[in-house]
Amino acid sequence: MSDISSWLSSLGLDRYIEVFVDNDIDFEVLPELTEHELERLGISLGHRKKLLKALAAAGTPKERRENNSVAPTAAQFKPRDSSPRSYTPKHLADKILQSRAALEGERKQVTVLFADIQGSLQLAGQLDPEAWHQVLDRYFSLLTDAVHRFEGTVNQYTGDGIMALFGAPIAHEDHAQRACYAALQARAALARYADELRLTLGLSFGTRIGLNSGEVIVGRIGDDLRMDYTAQGATVGTAQRIEQIAAAGTIFLSHTTQRLVEGYFRLRNVGNTQLAGISESIRVYELEDVGASRTRIDVAAARGLSRFVGRHDEMQGLEAALGRAANGHGQVVGVVGDPGQGKSRLCLEFVQQCRARGFQVIEGRCPAHGRNIPYLPILEIYRAYFGITLADTPELARQKIAGSLVLLDTALTARLPDLFEFMGVGDPRNPAPSIDGELRQRQLFDILHRAYQAHHAQRKLVVTLIDDLHWVDPGSNAFVEQMVTATANSHSLLLLNFRPEYSASFARKPHYQQLPLVPLGAAAARELIASLIGTDPSLSALLDRVVEWTAGNPFFTEEIVQSLIETEHLVGRPGAYRLVTELGRLQVPVNVQDFLASQVPSLTMMPVDMLSFHVDQYLPVTLS
Repeated sequence: MSDISSWLSSLGLDRYIEVFVDNDIDFEVLPELTEHELERLGISLGHRKKLLKALAAAGTPKERRENNSVAPTAAQFKPRDSSPRSYTPKHLADKILQSRAALEGERKQVTVLFADIQGSLQLAGQLDPEAWHQVLDRYFSLLTDAVHRFEGTVNQYTGDGIMALFGAPIAHEDHAQRACYAALQARAALARYADELRLTLGLSFGTRIGLNSGEVIVGRIGDDLRMDYTAQGATVGTAQRIEQIAAAGTIFLSHTTQRLVEGYFRLRNVGNTQLAGISESIRVYELEDVGASRTRIDVAAARGLSRFVGRHDEMQGLEAALGRAANGHGQVVGVVGDPGQGKSRLCLEFVQQCRARGFQVIEGRCPAHGRNIPYLPILEIYRAYFGITLADTPELARQKIAGSLVLLDTALTARLPDLFEFMGVGDPRNPAPSIDGELRQRQLFDILHRAYQAHHAQRKLVVTLIDDLHWVDPGSNAFVEQMVTATANSHSLLLLNFRPEYSASFARKPHYQQLPLVPLGAAAARELIASLIGTDPSLSALLDRVVEWTAGNPFFTEEIVQSLIETEHLVGRPGAYRLVTELGRLQVPVNVQDFLASQVPSLTMMPVDMLSFHVDQYLPVTLS
C-alpha cells in the first residue's frame, strides 16, 4: 500500500490515499477498476482522467513486474524531481524565498494555466515507453521554460501536462498578461515541436491550454518552494475545465481573464458555455495573438483618455527643460512617483505636444515582464532611430541601418555585422565574428554609444522617452546610464519615468533633474471624477467617497469608476451617469486589488499615512 500512496502523492492526488487504503485497493488492483468504479469512489472527472492516463503510461501489471517495478515512480510521470525547488530557476526561487514572509496568509489575485496533450493515451500507445518519455521530457521542458520566462511557477505536473500559477507566490500586478504571454510562447514552441514529431515519428501531437483568473489565499511556503494555498470559488477548476474544451493548438481563457488583458491581446469571443461542476454558464475567449496595446496608457488611450487635470506645474517644468535642450544644453528629466500617480500620462501629454510642434520623439518602453528580455527598450529606441518597422524585411532593415550609420559616423560601418546581429537582422553572408560574450557586449555598447552621440550631436532637437524604467532589464539599464552621459551638451531631452524603488545612479549628474509626482489635490481629483461620471445629484456622496478612497491617485480613480460602470452600479452615458447602488455594496476592481497586492512588500517604504490607505482600505475588498 505504501507504493500506491507514494505514487498518488507523485501525481498530486494525496487526497485520495485514504480512499484507496479504506477500500484495500493496491496498485495491482487499480488497473482493473473501470472509470465508473473510480467515480463511485468519489474521484472527480479530471482526476479520473489523470489516473487512467498515468496507468496507461505505466503499462500492465505484467509489464511492471518484468521491469521489476511494483508501482510507477514519480520520475516516470514527471520531468523533474517532485520538489519545486528542483525545477524552479534560481533567480525565481530566491525571489520567492525572500518575499514568502509577506506572502503567507495573504489573499492574492492569480491567473491559473493548465496545459495538456490532447489524446495522449493514444499517442503513448504508438511508441515504446522510453521513446514516449523522451517526447514528454522535451514537451515539459518547453512548457516550463515559457512559464518561468514570465515568472510564473509550475505548481503541479500531471501525467501529460502542467498546472502553473501567475501572481503567487510571486505577486505581479500584470499576472494575467504574463500568463497570456507564456501561453503564446508555449504554443509557438510546441507547434514547432509538433512539426518535428510529425516528420520524425509520425505523431499527430497537439497541446491545449486554458486560463482563468481568480483569488487564492497563500498558505505556508516551504524551503523546497512547495506552496500551500486555498483557491477561492472555482478559480482552479474553471481553468482546468476551460483547457479541456479547447482544441489542440488553441488557448482558451475565461471572461475574468479577458477583462484583465483586453486590449493587450487579440481575443476571439467563442461564446457562452456550461462547464461541468459550475452552475452558471461562462463566456469563453480564444487567445489568438498579442494586441496593439503594450501598456496601461495604451489601453486607456484606445478606450478614450480621461481629462488631463492637476499637472500644470509639472508640465511647466518639462517645458523649461525642453527649452534648455533646444539651446544645446542637453537635459535628462526623471519623473518619479508611486504606482498609479500618472507618470506615463504626464509623459504622454508632453511628447504629444512635442510631436505637434514638429520635434522628433523616440520612445522605448519597459513592460513588467521585460526584466527577463534583454535590451527590449533599447532595441525599440534604435529601431525608431533607424526607421525600422515591423513590415521591413531583414534586408531592408540592414539597408536602413547601414545608410543611417554612414550619415552619422563612417567609422562605424566596419562594425555593421555586430549591429545587424544585435538588431535581429543578421546578414548570413557576412556574420558577426565569434568573440567572447563580455567583449562583444563592450563592443556593442561602444557602437551604440557612438551612434547615439552622433545622432544627438546634430543640431536637431530630439526628445527620447523611456517609460517605466523601474522594470528595465540589467543590460538596458547599463546603456541608459551611457545615454544619460551622452545627452550632456546636445540638442536633446532624455525623459525617464520610474517608481521610487528604482535606483537612479545618474542622479548627481549636473544636467539631470528629478520631477516628483504627487497625488492630485482634492479639487483636481473631483474635476477628474466629474469629467468621467457627471454631476447628477445621486453622485454627490459617491464623488466625495471616491476622492477619499483613492487619496488623489488617478489610476485608482479611473479604474474604480470604470468598474462601477461595467458592473452597472453606474448607469447612463460618459459624463452623465447616475448611481443605482448603495455605497456600502461597492467593491474594489480586481485589477486594482492586483495592483495593490503586488505592491504590499514595498509599501513599508511609504509614509505611514499612505501605508494605512493602501493596506487598510483596499486589500479587504469592500469599500465601505
